[in-house]
Amino acid sequence: MIKVTVFYENEEGKSFDFDYYCNTHMPMVQERLTTFGMRYYNVEKGISDADPSAPPIYTAIGYLFFNDVDGVHEGFKTHGRELVGDVPNFTDISPKFLISELIA
Repeated sequence: MIKVTVFYENEEGKSFDFDYYCNTHMPMVQERLTTFGMRYYNVEKGISDADPSAPPIYTAIGYLFFNDVDGVHEGFKTHGRELVGDVPNFTDISPKFLISELIA
């Protein structure tokens, strides 16, 4: 299984609309990428660092799970501009991506 991880770093003065992200953006991602082998997604909201009084390193992390890496690349070739173009609707944080293979 392939996992696409999308990191949104916790940056001072930046905003993130979790309602839009969870109820509009991620369902759109699922709709566009299901035919390319996307199986499901998860969303995490950062609450603290290891020190409970310190802010989280990441405001949010999104996970997209795919059958294979070819599906990831084909899906983003087809719909990537639209999906990344939606980012300003929920945040002014630039996302960072990691495509990885689950091995254990």
